[in-house]
Amino acid sequence: ALATGTVALVAGGVDVCYPPDNRDLYDAIAERGAIVSEQPAGLEPQGRHFPRRNRLISGVSRGIVVVEAARRSGSLITARMALEQGREVFAVPGSPLDPRARGSNDLIRQGATLTEEAGDVLRTLDPTLVRAAIPVSPLPKTPAAEPGATLSDARRRVEENLSPTPTGVDELVRECHMPPSAIAAVLLELELAGRIERHPGNRVARLDG
Repeated sequence: ALATGTVALVAGGVDVCYPPDNRDLYDAIAERGAIVSEQPAGLEPQGRHFPRRNRLISGVSRGIVVVEAARRSGSLITARMALEQGREVFAVPGSPLDPRARGSNDLIRQGATLTEEAGDVLRTLDPTLVRAAIPVSPLPKTPAAEPGATLSDARRRVEENLSPTPTGVDELVRECHMPPSAIAAVLLELELAGRIERHPGNRVARLDG
């Protein structure tokens, strides 16, 4: 893909090549494409940084293709983020006897586009590319954050408004009076810590105990 443009989304600083064995590819992408990160320069990537990196991957894409994923794969977090961001999700089916295919097969059951060849992706994305050139009405305004509000404020407000009963993420944004990006970041932290559970319909619930 270098010949037509490649963007690499990395978990550490843009000047940190990880793993070091990929140095030649890293240099080629830096020269002919782009390397993007939300982390400060010089930061060595750690495990907790990769889900945030995955959010960037889905965010800059029109769709994501999950080729292989176990039930607790990080790829499924990327797929969930893609749905929340309004992106298309594609999944390659695998053998029901292969545990590495269970996550991708579950995505297909939940409505992801079954993908066997590049044409399956293009047939879905082409209408999206056409619509992108057509003016659309502006989206409804989301609640503005209160002056001086911080991520710690978002954490506190989210925890105050969560309960064991599933609550819509949109409703959570309205109740917390914080921007959707802050709420999404807090929910990701809580999910990775095993403190919330996702439910159909973009709803979340607190896990007690």
